Amino acid sequence: AIAAANSLSDVYAMGAQPQVALALGGFPEDLPKEILRGVLEGGRDKAAEAGCVIAGGHTVIDPELKYGLCVLGRVESDQVLSQSDGQVGDRLILTKPIGAGIAAQAIKKDLLSEEGIARAIEVMATLNRGACEAALAVRARCATDVTGFGLAGHLHNVAKASGLAARIRVGSVPLFDFTRGFAEAGVIPGGSKRNRKFVEGYLQLDPKLSEVDELLMCDAQTSGGLLIAVAPEHEKRLLAELESRGAPVAAVIGELVDGPAGSITIDP
Repeated sequence: AIAAANSLSDVYAMGAQPQVALALGGFPEDLPKEILRGVLEGGRDKAAEAGCVIAGGHTVIDPELKYGLCVLGRVESDQVLSQSDGQVGDRLILTKPIGAGIAAQAIKKDLLSEEGIARAIEVMATLNRGACEAALAVRARCATDVTGFGLAGHLHNVAKASGLAARIRVGSVPLFDFTRGFAEAGVIPGGSKRNRKFVEGYLQLDPKLSEVDELLMCDAQTSGGLLIAVAPEHEKRLLAELESRGAPVAAVIGELVDGPAGSITIDP
């Protein structure tokens, strides 16, 4: 279900509605059939929740378990959410907490509580449909989903494509309750560290911030939320729309500003 939600997110991030998908899977020969059935049913049910039909697909024998969807969606030409239409002063609003990468690492090490696991799964399996609908309701024009490249990586792409810089405040970025504690204990996935290396030339950190703060902004997400750039006059309405549609969070974390394209200033 999480893999399906993650796949569907790319369509929602463009303001589109999923229509049809193909399922792609790689499965070990010795994988119990009930697990295979569960994987396929989880993807089917999550796609159905999105109003998307899984019309077919392909599976192969693979030593490593893999599953995902190739999704096609539909969007009206005047409703497209792009990564390149950000404007100076646009507020940056995030719709899911950060920390999914750290959660996965903690689960692998058997460190995360059952309550923490349940919360992480709930958020990752949540569709970004409501966030997409909220963005369209206020006629936002710029958004991205926050997934494998982390918050800083995806924000860098938006800022660069828009020819702008960005400023975010660590204290305003929503985190899972367990995220910072595990990060300070060194429970950080390799993908997050690679993300940091990718964006380090574009980041300007306040001297008061720690290495952990920087790594949190680079944490590799699975099925993260939407990062929406919206004009200041529509900020309050967007927050209300997100809340009414059940977004996991609705947090103003910064803004787009004049400056070198793609650069990000991170403040406390």
